[in-house]
Amino acid sequence: MKINTIQCKTLLTKSRLPEADYCINPYVGCLHGCIYCYARFMKRFTTHDEPWGHFVDVKINASEVLAKELARKPKKGITLLGSVTDAYQPIEQKYRITRAILEILLQYNFPVSVLTKSNLVIRDLDLFKQLSQCEVGLTLTTTAQEIARNFEPYSSTPQQRIKALDTFHRSGITTYAFIGPILPGLTNLETIFTAIVGKVDFVMAESINLKCGNWENVQDLLKSKYPHLLSLYQSRFTQTYWGQVEKELRTLSEKFKIPLKGFYQH
Repeated sequence: MKINTIQCKTLLTKSRLPEADYCINPYVGCLHGCIYCYARFMKRFTTHDEPWGHFVDVKINASEVLAKELARKPKKGITLLGSVTDAYQPIEQKYRITRAILEILLQYNFPVSVLTKSNLVIRDLDLFKQLSQCEVGLTLTTTAQEIARNFEPYSSTPQQRIKALDTFHRSGITTYAFIGPILPGLTNLETIFTAIVGKVDFVMAESINLKCGNWENVQDLLKSKYPHLLSLYQSRFTQTYWGQVEKELRTLSEKFKIPLKGFYQH
């Protein structure tokens, strides 16, 4: 694993995502090492030779840059922490870049949205409680620890993430589960809904993206651990297939009375 500290020139960027007005990425790269990671395209913007998931650049001056940007009084909008990185990946415990960013966003009363696979987010509960508008999401691909370990080797366990959702929800903070990527033959949607009922305000979901350079890694893992699913994944799935998944999501949403805010297909 290679960790560098870098100086960034900008931090607050306009978002192309429908749920956020701005994005902030405190790090370049991520050490969670998720096999299916869609953000690996970011490597081409770096000078790293290491494989994606084996390096991270720490934007050591992030909070200072953000303070200058917000002092210019940009239009307020929902700011997503972690669109192509995880703002609470393990090294955040040491560098505390995300916490420093949250303190600046709190100072300027900017709405905040966080999506993470880490229960480290609980550390900053005190700041989230002070924000006038915020939401915290935890990604759930599965509730099965073995599957999670295979696909997301250095992330918090599914049980830790579910507990984090419960902690935030009980504190009166808006919470959501991001079910994604949905792994055909492995992601049990009903089990996830059962686990999160009473702990989230809504759910979002996403199909697996096999068009972003991660197919080789996914294929190798399937060959090693789930050979019976290899032909299914090689088919790359049809729109009809994902239409059936969306139908199941909506059925479960009604059954468990958890609103489905969006299902994104690739």
